[in-house]
Amino acid sequence: MRTSAIVSLALVTIATAGAADKPRLLIQRIGPSLATIHMANADGSRQKQILDTPALDYNASLSPDTQWVVFTSERDGSADLYRVRVDGTSLQRLTTDPAYEDQAAWSPDGTRIAFVSTSGSGTTAIWTLDIASKLARRVATTRGSDFRPSWSPDGNWIAFSSDRETRIERKPPEWEHLHRTSIYLIRPDGTDLRRLTDGTRFAGSPRWSLDGKRIVFYELDVLDTHEAREDDSQSRVISQIVSIHVETRARREHTSGAGLKVSPQFFDGDRVGYLVKAGPSPGITYPSGESGGHGAVRNPSWSRDGRFVVYDCGRAGTEIVSYTLLQSLYSKNTLFELLHFGRLGAYSPDGRRVAFSEPAANGEWAVSVMDADGKRRETVFLERGSAALAPRWSYDGNRIVFGVGSGFDTRYTPARVVMTDGSGSNAKVLATGAGAGFPSFSPDGKRVVFRVWGESAAERGLRILTLETGAITELTSGEFDTFPGWSPTGKLIAFTSWRNGDFDIYSIRPDGTALRRLTTAPGNDAHAAWSPDGRYLIFSSSRFGFKDEAPLFDDQPQPYGEIFVMRSDGSEQRPLTDNQWEDGAGAWRPSAKRK
Repeated sequence: MRTSAIVSLALVTIATAGAADKPRLLIQRIGPSLATIHMANADGSRQKQILDTPALDYNASLSPDTQWVVFTSERDGSADLYRVRVDGTSLQRLTTDPAYEDQAAWSPDGTRIAFVSTSGSGTTAIWTLDIASKLARRVATTRGSDFRPSWSPDGNWIAFSSDRETRIERKPPEWEHLHRTSIYLIRPDGTDLRRLTDGTRFAGSPRWSLDGKRIVFYELDVLDTHEAREDDSQSRVISQIVSIHVETRARREHTSGAGLKVSPQFFDGDRVGYLVKAGPSPGITYPSGESGGHGAVRNPSWSRDGRFVVYDCGRAGTEIVSYTLLQSLYSKNTLFELLHFGRLGAYSPDGRRVAFSEPAANGEWAVSVMDADGKRRETVFLERGSAALAPRWSYDGNRIVFGVGSGFDTRYTPARVVMTDGSGSNAKVLATGAGAGFPSFSPDGKRVVFRVWGESAAERGLRILTLETGAITELTSGEFDTFPGWSPTGKLIAFTSWRNGDFDIYSIRPDGTALRRLTTAPGNDAHAAWSPDGRYLIFSSSRFGFKDEAPLFDDQPQPYGEIFVMRSDGSEQRPLTDNQWEDGAGAWRPSAKRK
């Protein structure tokens, strides 16, 4: 695909005004940093890793002649498509667009692949790529997202799953998105779009029977698409492998009973293979009772005759290799440096230290401080049986303020706003209340804004505490307002709020006037953080939706989160990340002051 790079003058200004180097952002990424592609016989024997070079490789597919594997890799930055021979030689990059490209499937003659890409829209759409010429073509447009394309045996159709024609649904009473998808058919030239399933249940990962008459997929309740991607609850989710006749729409269930079953594929006759992601016997499975014997693998794809299977390892359960502290991450805009942090954190005003929350023993969370390069790390606050969360520095760098509650989620439960000095000494409770937390200092250090989140409307909103007198005034009320942050100029407070039926970023003056909605895109916008000069905000957004089917994710409550930057008035919103992992909770580094 053609590489595109459009850099606005405004973003150039961000990188150059008042700083000797590019902006550095700490972001919280939930996802793996390493995965490997493997190939084996269908029964699990003769397993081998195809590439030895460590990288984040996933979603592999065998060519019709079983000589090549096409897969997704982030080895060169963005998620792009590669192919390699099954013996690990002749590695070749197929796409170079900075957009996200994934889920490739070979055409029956092996000359083209169908895949999904966010190029041009931010949401995943079906594309095709001619391997010889490298020419790519978008198959269809949609206001939703498309996933998991599969060619018919005669090459005349592409089946795929999609959440088009749906609205955003949330798991009550939470903010995490549910996922409602249906199975569709379309011709490779983009004509004759057809819908096969009615959307009452989630339907995903369609694959054709060898005679082209039936399509197999997995199916589960839409409400379970949240639990299916949570490691601690996915074992309770039940899905079934189902096939549908393309012409008559007759259904057949190929499985029954417990287990989260995904990624099915037809072989000869009605023989089907699939992956039990969670349940009594996880791993590659066949209805006959045979087992692939591969354990916690993901995204299996078989040869047409069912003799061989490729899959990725390193994205599931205890096998996940996570990003290391301050590991560099790919940025769509090279003017910004992105670093993985993995915690709710904040830089000190001089840019030399970072305060952050981190898990301790027995479910407790501590506040720790370290140098900006990761050295001299020490715990400065830990209270038994409690969680200390979201620390922020005073603008003189001498104090830290944070919330303390009985658990990670303090909504509706008693909590406190606590202040200490930079070493964690002289702890002082500033305020108490249901959901009290996420505090932020005013630039002059005289006031603190924080959120409360109780059962009644009167117990919700933002509050401002005057430190000298202890007086608390109401800034907002009756709304689910959270994540407040005082601007460096002191003129505005940015926060996340549920108003107008959506979570968006707002700003307001400290006196309660000039409420302004900064984001209007569908989905969750949250975690706003100010640039050191107060002219810009970074935030996380789900506006581009899921990049893959929700039940295929592992331990990612919100895999649709991307990092954006915008001006403080909400204009010029630009994405900085474009991937299938969960990105959020950004922190902006001030320019370090030289001695």
